[in-house]
Formats: sequence, structure tokens, C-alpha cells
Amino acid sequence: MADSKEAGAEAPPAGAAARGGLSLLSQGESEEPSAQGSALFLGGNEVKSRAVVKYSSAPPRTAFARLEEKTDLKLPPANWLRESAKLGPAGTTILGNSRKSKPFSSFGMAYDFIDSVGNDVDVVSDSENIKKLLKIPYSKSHVSMAVHRIGRTLLLDELDIQELFMRSSQTGDWTWLKEFYQRLIDQKWQRKKKSKEHWYQKAILSKFLYYSINGDGAAQPVPSATEQQESSSSDQTNDSDGASWPAPFEMPSSVSEDPSASSQGSEPLEPSYIVGHVASAPKEQNLTPLFNDGENSQGLKNDFVRNILWTFEDIHMLVGSNMPIFGGGRYPAVSLRLRDNNKPINVLTGIDYWLDNLICNVPELVMCFHVNGIVQKYEMIKTEEIPNLENSNFSTKVIKDIAQNILSFLKSNCTKEGHTYWLFKASGSDIVKLYDLTTLCEETEDKYQNPFTMPVAILLYKVACNMMMKKNQNKKHYGTVRTLLLNCVKLLDKSRHPQIIASANYMLSELFQLDEPKKEESSESPLNENSDESYSEEEEEMPDSDENGSYSTGSDPSDDNKAVAIIKSVGELSVPEKYKSIHQIRPSCAFPVCHDTEERCRLVLSYVLEGLKSVDSSIKKESDLPAADPNTPIPLKYEDESTRGGPEGLEKQMALFLDKMGSLQKGNYSSQSGMIPGSWQHKMKLQLILKSSKAYYVLSDAAMSLQKYGRALRYIKLALQSHDTYCCLCTNMLSEVLLFLSQYLTLCGDIQLMLAQNANNRAAHLEEFNYQTKEDQEILHSLHRESSCQGFAWATDLSTDLESQLSVSCKCYEAANEILQFSDLKSQNPEHYVQVLKRMGNIRNEIGVFYMNQAAALQSERIVSKTVSTAEQQLWKKSFSCFEKGIHNFESIDDATNAALLLCNTGRLMRICAQAHCGAGDEFKREFSPEEGLYYNKAVDYYLKALRSLGTRDIHPAVWDSVNWELSTTYFTMATLQQDYAPLSRKAQEQIEKEVSEAMMKSLKYCDVESVSARQPLCQYRAATIHHRLASMYHSCLRNQVGDEQLRKQHRVLAELHYSKAGKLFQLLKDAPCELLRVQLERVAFAEFQMTSQNSNVGKLKTLSGALDIMVRTKHAFQLIRKELAEEFDQPKSEETPPAADSSPTLNREEVTKLLSIFESRLSFLLLQSIKLLSSTKKKTSSNLDEDAVLKTNKQVYSQLLRATANRNASLLERADLLVRLLDQLARGGGGSAVAQ
Repeated sequence: MADSKEAGAEAPPAGAAARGGLSLLSQGESEEPSAQGSALFLGGNEVKSRAVVKYSSAPPRTAFARLEEKTDLKLPPANWLRESAKLGPAGTTILGNSRKSKPFSSFGMAYDFIDSVGNDVDVVSDSENIKKLLKIPYSKSHVSMAVHRIGRTLLLDELDIQELFMRSSQTGDWTWLKEFYQRLIDQKWQRKKKSKEHWYQKAILSKFLYYSINGDGAAQPVPSATEQQESSSSDQTNDSDGASWPAPFEMPSSVSEDPSASSQGSEPLEPSYIVGHVASAPKEQNLTPLFNDGENSQGLKNDFVRNILWTFEDIHMLVGSNMPIFGGGRYPAVSLRLRDNNKPINVLTGIDYWLDNLICNVPELVMCFHVNGIVQKYEMIKTEEIPNLENSNFSTKVIKDIAQNILSFLKSNCTKEGHTYWLFKASGSDIVKLYDLTTLCEETEDKYQNPFTMPVAILLYKVACNMMMKKNQNKKHYGTVRTLLLNCVKLLDKSRHPQIIASANYMLSELFQLDEPKKEESSESPLNENSDESYSEEEEEMPDSDENGSYSTGSDPSDDNKAVAIIKSVGELSVPEKYKSIHQIRPSCAFPVCHDTEERCRLVLSYVLEGLKSVDSSIKKESDLPAADPNTPIPLKYEDESTRGGPEGLEKQMALFLDKMGSLQKGNYSSQSGMIPGSWQHKMKLQLILKSSKAYYVLSDAAMSLQKYGRALRYIKLALQSHDTYCCLCTNMLSEVLLFLSQYLTLCGDIQLMLAQNANNRAAHLEEFNYQTKEDQEILHSLHRESSCQGFAWATDLSTDLESQLSVSCKCYEAANEILQFSDLKSQNPEHYVQVLKRMGNIRNEIGVFYMNQAAALQSERIVSKTVSTAEQQLWKKSFSCFEKGIHNFESIDDATNAALLLCNTGRLMRICAQAHCGAGDEFKREFSPEEGLYYNKAVDYYLKALRSLGTRDIHPAVWDSVNWELSTTYFTMATLQQDYAPLSRKAQEQIEKEVSEAMMKSLKYCDVESVSARQPLCQYRAATIHHRLASMYHSCLRNQVGDEQLRKQHRVLAELHYSKAGKLFQLLKDAPCELLRVQLERVAFAEFQMTSQNSNVGKLKTLSGALDIMVRTKHAFQLIRKELAEEFDQPKSEETPPAADSSPTLNREEVTKLLSIFESRLSFLLLQSIKLLSSTKKKTSSNLDEDAVLKTNKQVYSQLLRATANRNASLLERADLLVRLLDQLARGGGGSAVAQ
């Protein structure tokens, strides 16, 4: 249809002098009557009427010619049945279209104004049908109309019973209705012929109208006799013409293959395949044109001269009108009528004229009176005066009540969408009956015999399409759209209309948003509510005395059970609000509430499957395909890894895959079923397959989040099989679809990785993976019609081998990344690109760690030998390569934290390499090798790189602390090995000591003892150990060194410093009493060593005093040892109580015994030396009270210690307990501070 525009604003009442405004017409046509509204005040009763011309095909309006008196209308004018530029084609001239309305005329209008249907329009119909309904209480004529409901809109069409049954006798169609009609309504039905008078009056009217258009001789003959006959109203209108009543509508195969449509007769829409991207389509051209010109000729075309949106009171109607409209009166438009002067105007004629003028918004009526065809006079009447004409008085208020009552009656009873209702009033009868023809038809053998079925289904489909196109507002209408589509599918025969059924199912699947959480509009609505119809049975059959429960007592009782509703007397229609509707024409169609993602996806897949079945059933080459039983599961081709060649085989499969992806860019097409590229089957199947792949992807993602990894792999396999089929069928791969594939492969990689990490539950995952629903089998069967679906088999097999699973996961991410490189997807989808690279970095880290652990395991199993095995070296290389690639991945997306972690892992690999080289040679002859040093230094480099990558601790404190700890550990290990296995054959002792000292100090630098964290005790222990080792080293140097006094002094100071720091740090720890004891004993030994070089008694006594102080300060260590021993002693008594999870590690009893013995002997030695020195000093000098007290205490302690050590049967606990008491005694008696001054 050409573009039509709408105009309309409230205007002065009809009859005002200035009636401005133009109707906005299409195809360059001139003015129509004003499109503005009018409010009429007639007889004190206000009737609101407003008309807006939505479309007009009339040529420019011409003024009517006033005929002279005595003009003989029986004689044809010179221009009769001819056409000119003024008149337009004969038959659609300014005179209007005089042909009889087609039986599907309302559908033609509905198709053209699809926006209005289902929402804001109550009625769509021919103006003649509207007039006939509103005249029911005044007329004895029969009324026969078909009523259909689409949303809240009713479509009314004339149902010409006579013509229908004439056709039935010729074709055999509608026999069931003919039998029903004869049985229940008119048992003696016969064809009623129209009188000669009828044809005479039509001929006179036609000649009068042609006379009235100022024929100037310019008219030309009509081109064809056929068209002349069609446009002639003087010839007998061929009421029984076969074209006006189509047979039960079937879509021939030729139509299905090449659908095209004509929208307003002259401008066909672009032929396009069914639906396409419905949800995102901005123009109607993307929707399905379902009719070709042959179908239009069957009456499915809007052939009215003008379509008007008429609002009568609160009723909104889309009306088709063919009334001739002229100019030339006092107003911009007049209607012209011919009347026999001998026959006065009656009420029916008055209502007819009044309604015609209201509908077309014509303010004036011009009547020409004639007697036997001879013109007598003209009379001009305002529209608002028509109800008050002599012999034609009627109340406009009553007409308004009739309109409201009839609409309410129909709304309340025509409840089922897609059903054909029949409103019937027999001639001369007062009873109006409503039948449900669809229900009656379903009782017959062929339920598709109803010729309205197809147009109704198509209209349901078109309205749904239109609602889907309004993307911004359509979610609130999803319930309505779903109901429309379900009713559409319900009406159609699957074998006859596969294209529409496939499209409707695709649109049903599009209603469910897979990429976002479902926003339920009604949480109270159960899933299956409104699944087929928007009314419940109770609502449809609710009895009401006024509307559908009151029957005429005179009617045949057998008639009652067939009628849906009955108006027992037409007089009731004039009673205000007698049939006030208590039902909405459509209650809110609640969209199904899907409580979870799986439920939503399963609904989508059920619609996709129905669509695929429709497409497959229409493909002709079905016989060429091997037969497959949908009930037989399709084998999933599970293979053991040994048959596939492991990760090495993956390389070949990846190469084939990438080659295939490259060929997709060139648009290679291969279909096994023989579908023609570009056919509707091809395009529809592509869309359905793509939808199924999306649904399976979402299902897989949901299963992944539930940790059902076997199920997730099964779903992603189905998604990739769908996509593989799509690739085989697609002639032009869209970047959006490539992006989907990249996302599918990314998820597949995630699933394979999780399966690798959850190998302990492999049996359950395998069971989930091999399970298949019947629906999945049938969808897969449809996919196998087009392709082998093996394009992604390398990515979706469930392997039993950990290395293979990790390799498959990595290849999935690599493939996803390769796809992003094919077009500009990388820059268009930066977030997805970053995610893919992150995953690639992560999986390469996982594989690197896997190979590294394997190398470590080989190393631990290896018997000490001089050489490293080739297998180990190969694993190192593989691991290093993975780490290197992973670091590159993370660095390319500026992910410093993860890059640092991989650098840290590379450092760990270097340490494993270093450890592998430490086993060479005899343990006693072993030295720290250059290879060890090389790898440890490489490890240090990688750890430092990791710190540089992070920059500061603020970036990621946990990772920063971890790297620092590893770096400290590396330095510490290197220093320890150099100290314990000094490479004296290659380096001097001084150089080794210097390197050890430097490494130990660097280890201290990266060992954070201050920060409070879970690692703090470890750091403190590490730092204490470093100080202890350094102190021991300087102590050893001092013992072995002679000569350079300056250096000796320096070593002495350093040894004392580090012993002191080690002691303080060990005292902070609760679980290192042995270490603390050892440090303190070494400090005592260091004091003893110093004492040997002293000559004076005072100096010796001072040193002894310091050593005893150190001994006293070891009390803390013995308290810890005593506590541990006491707990061990108590534990057997209470075996029921398990040890606390955080209890300290069990003491090494052997070490404790050894340390206790050493401590006892050293304490005994120190006390003895102290007693000797104090005694000799006392003899030489005068008595000193302090010294006496110290001497006395030392003697007591020494005595007790000697007795205790003599007792060989004392337990460790008793010995520790005694030492604590003795040290306490010494501390109180000042045993070590006699000469501290």
C-alpha cells in the first residue's frame, strides 16, 4: 500500500461555515473530505463522531453537475463506463467502487493497517456491514455475518449464505454448513433470485452518477470488455462469481517456494523470506509476505476506495467505504443520492444516508428526485438534519445504544481467537443467533474445510509480527504475541502450511530472551496459563440472562445447544446498556513465568524443533536421505584418547578447523538435504539452527554454574553441532555469528578445564555427558540432514586423560582467539577479546604447572645419578614454553597481576631445574654446582621481573607478598646450599662466605617480619634462621681465623649481633623451643671460646656471668618444652579427645634429649667455673655480700644439678621441670651478675 497519512483534530460542528483541513491522501491524490472530527447535536441528544481518512485511492474530487429537469436517466450518457484522467480506472472512479464487497474485505484492511488490529480498534469492517448491524431493530431483512476476534479487535464480513451454498453445490465445500443450515434454520432453503426491478434501479443509478460528473466528451472507451463488465453496475453484478468466495484456502507448492505480496494492488512489497530477524527488524519488509497475486484475486486484498478510522461514541472502527463523494455544494464535499419521487424516504434509508455521511465525514447530502427515470428536482440536506426528515425520524441516541449493545454482545461471546463465528438473523425474525462455526467444522471429517481458517491464521501471524517489530515496547505484549502465534499454529494444517508454522514457531522462540534474566510480568501466573487461549472455559461459558442464557421460547429446542448466544428480541438492542459487556475482549495474557534458565531454554528448543520439523517436511528430496529413527539415540562417538593420538592429533584437527573457518569467509555452501540457497526453507532453517545453538549455549553456561560439567559439555557439544550445521548452510557468514562461535568455544574451553580439575568425579560427568533427551535427539536428527556435525568433535569429546583435557581446553581458547582475528571482531568486542586472552594465559599456566609437576615427580623418583634424564628436560621445555606464552597473553592485555604470577611460576620451574642438578655425585663429596647457581640466579631474575610487573604492593598485596616470599626463599636456599656444600674446589673460603652473607642479607630484605599476616610466623622463623646461620658462620670464622685482629673483631661483633637477633626472633615463636635452645647454647659456646683467650680473673668472671645470663634466658624454651611434654604425657589418658587442629607439631624427643644433655653439661661447667673463680677471688680480697650470695646460689644449683644428672631414670619432663626451677633459682639469686658492674 502506498504511504498513507492521518490527519485529524477536533473541528467546529458540522454545518459551520469554515470546514477547513485536508485529508492526507496517497499516490498524489487530491483532497478527500476533511479528516477532522465532528460533534453532532441532534434532537437534544449528543452523538460524538470523528472520522480520519487513513487511505484513499479516489482521483481528485470533481463538482457534481446539476442535471436539467426532464433529463431521461434511462438513456446512457456519452461517458458511460469510460475512464479518463478525472475519473481514474473504471470501477474505482469518483463514483466509488460499485462492485459487491468481497467476503474477506475486513482482512484486506486489517493486513494494510496491521498496527490498529488487536490494540486500539474495536471493529474492522465494510461500512455496509456496519450499517446493516445498526439497522437490525428497524429492518426485517436477514443478517448473516462472519465474526473473528484478533486481540481486542473484531473483524466483520458478510457471509452470503446463498452464494456460499451455490458454491457448495458446485465444489462440495461447506456441505456440513449447508446441512446444518437446512436442519436447524431453514429446512426448505432455495436460491432466491433478484428481481428485474433491482437491476433496473442499479442501471439508473449508474447512468445518473456518470451524468453528474460533467462529461465533456473527453472520456475514452474502456480498454477491455472484462473490465467494463466488472465496473458496470447496470449489467448484472455477478454475485456468484467464483473469485468472491475462495475454496478452503491451501497454499500451493509454487506459492510456498516463492512468496510475494501485493499490499494495495499497485505496489507489491519486496519478496522476502519468512520472518528473518523479526525481533530486530525495523521495517515490515523483513516480515513474511504470504500471498501472491493469485491469492489477492481471491479476495484477500483491500479494494475499498477509502479506509476510514471512525470513532462513534466510544467505539473505534476501521471502516471501508466506496460511497461516491462530490464537490460543488456549500461544503467541500457532498454525497449524491437518486430517489424515486413516488417512494418517500423511510427510516432505513435515512439511517443509511446518515451513517454514510458520518463515516465519510460528509457534511451535506444532495438528493435528486426522479419519476420513471425523468429528473424532477434537487434538494440539499445537512447531515445533522437527516434524522429529522419527514417519514424518516429516528433517534441518534438509539442508534448509539444499538451500536454499543451489538459490540458488547459480540465482545462477550466471540471469545476464542482464530474461531469463525456466525451472526445470523433470519428474514422477518426477531431472534439473532451466534454460532461457532469452527467448533461445528471440527465435528466434520476435514476440520480445515473452513475457508476463513487461512486468512485468520495469517492475520494472527501478521499482528504478532507487527507487535514483535516494535522492539522498544514489545515486552509488555509478549503474552499477547504468544497467544496470537499459538492460535495461528493451532489453526493450520502442518502438511499444508509448513512455512507459516515454521515462522510462527521461530517467533515463539524469539519471545524468550536467552541473553538476560527473564523479567516476569506476572509472578502469579503459572507456566501453562494462557497457553492456547486467553480465556478460561469458565469465563467463556458464564451464563448471563441478558447475553447468552436467554432463548426464545418459540425456537426449536434442538437449536439451543448449537448456538453460542442468542438475542431473543432485536428490540432489546435499543435498550441502553442492555448488553453491557462484563468481559474484556482480551484479559491480560500473562507471559509464561520461567523460574529458571533451563526451563526457558527448553521452551525455546521445543519451538525450534517444531519449526525444524516444518522445514524438513517441506524439503522435496527427503527420499534421498537415509532413514533415521528419531527414537534411536545418535551415537556421541566417544573415543578413548589412545585412538585419537592425544594432544598431537589436536594440532591436525585445529589446522583443519582453521582452514574451514577461512573457507567460510568465501561463502562455501554444502547441504546434504538438497535445500536451495535463498529458499525460504534455507533461510528459516538457518535462523532456527542459530537459535538452537544459542539455547544450548545458555543451557551449557547454566549447567557450568551448577558445576554439572558433564551436562555442560553435552550442551556445548549440541551448540557447536548446531553451529557446524549453520556453517555448512551459510552462504555469507555474519560477524555476529562468528562472535557466537568464539563465545561457544570459550565456554567449551572452560568446561574442559573444569573437567580436568574435577577428575575424581569422572564417572558422574561421563553419565551426564552421554544422556540425551528425545527432543535433543530429534533436533540432532534434523541437523544431520544437512551436515555430519563433526566439525567441532575435537573440542567436545570427554577424555579420560588429564593432559589431553588441558590441551583441548587450550585449543578451544586458541580457536576462539583465531576467530576474533578473522574480521574486525577483536576491536568490536574488546571485553570478549580480553576474556579469551585471560583464559589462554590461565590454561597455559595450568599446562605449564602440569608439566612442571610431572618433571618434579620424575626427579623425586630418580635414583641419584650424575645426569638429568631427557624426559625431564623435555618436560622443562614444554613447561617453560607454556609459561612464556601465558606471560605474553597477560602482558598483551596489561594484566600485570597474572603476568607476575606466571613469572613467579617460571621462577619455581627454574628452582626445580636447579634441584635436578644437585643430586650428582656422592653426598659426602658434594659441592654447590655452577648449574645450580645458574638456575637459582635465573629464578631470582624471574621473581624480580614479577615484582617489576606489579610495581607496588598496592596493586595486589597478596601476590606481592607471595613473590617476595618466593624470592626470599630462593636466596635463602642458594645461601644455605653454598654454606652447607661449599664449592671449595672452585672458590676461596672468603669468597664463599661473602656470597653466602650477601645472599642471606638479600633473603632477609625480602622477608617481611613486620606485617601481620598468616605468613608472619614463617617470616619470623626464616629471619631467625638466617641470623642463626650468619652468627654460626662468623663464629666459625672466628674460631678458624688467625692474624688480622681487625677482621676478628668485626666477626666477633657480627656473631654477637646475629646471635642476639636470632634469639629475640625465636623467642617470639611458640613452636621453636629447640631452635631457641640451640641458638642460646651456641651463644654460650661463643662466650666460652672468648673466655679461653682471656687472662684476668675479672674478665673471665664477667664473661662467665654473661654466659650464665644467657642460660637463665633459656627458661622460656624449657617452659615450652615442658608444656609440650606435659600435653604428650596427658594425651594417652584422654584418648577420646582428638588433638586440636592448630596444636604445635610434636617435639623431636631425640633432639630434645640431646639438647638437654648438652645444656646440663654446659650449665654444670659454667657453674663450676663460676664457683672456682668466685672462691679464689674471695680469698684474695675482702668479703663482698653480693658475691657471697651469688656463690651460695651457684653452689646450691650446682649441687642439685649434679644429683639430677646422676639420676639416669629421670624422664624428659622431670629433667625439663628441674631445669626451669634451677634457672628460676639462678635468676632470683643473681647467679650470673656477680661482677656485672
